Amino acid sequence: MNNLNVLYEDNHIIVVEKKPNILSQSDMTGDIDLLTMVKCYIKEKYNKPGNVYIGLVHRLDRPVGGIMVFARTSKAAKRLNDGIKKHDFNKTYVAIIDGILKKDKGELIDYLYKDEKTRTSKVVNKTYPGAKLSKLNYEVIGYYGDKTIVKINLITGRHHQIRLQFKNLGYPLFGDQLHGNQNKEQIRLFAYKLSFSHPITKERLEFKLLPKWKELENETVIHRL
Repeated sequence: MNNLNVLYEDNHIIVVEKKPNILSQSDMTGDIDLLTMVKCYIKEKYNKPGNVYIGLVHRLDRPVGGIMVFARTSKAAKRLNDGIKKHDFNKTYVAIIDGILKKDKGELIDYLYKDEKTRTSKVVNKTYPGAKLSKLNYEVIGYYGDKTIVKINLITGRHHQIRLQFKNLGYPLFGDQLHGNQNKEQIRLFAYKLSFSHPITKERLEFKLLPKWKELENETVIHRL
């Protein structure tokens, strides 16, 4: 079986870790992607003939790691998607920001525009055609030298939202070479907690997985996540 870290699985859903720099789903590069890895895992584990159905209900940017849930049936996929629309699907991230944030906690509200042709996004004025409201809450949980460690609750799920909003604030994410950080290290952004209602049983599920960053070795910081 492929090298897949499975956090939970049943007949309806499967929850796995997306490693940094793995695609959520296939694209024109032809590089390995998590959706295909999950399909292969299910096919091999249960010796399933033919094509295996796995529904993609959310994504993480390629360089970003974290927890993802996939649907194993179309019914589960529809209900998970409905949960996302009803804000019943909560993702919490941990990130490391260049610089020392002035406020210990806050809400960032911006408008983002995504160019579908170039697959790029930017912060724009709210009157800009196609602009979409983007909101997140953050809380400072520690420091590492001249950098700030924050946990982030995503309220809306826009393309590159966290990366763009903190860049717009004047504090790009450490390692985010695409959005203004010239450091060559891996971007410090990880979807470490995911909670949602099970699409069939309605039970509230919560999963947590911390990234193995040197900046998170402080027990006080870990306790706050």
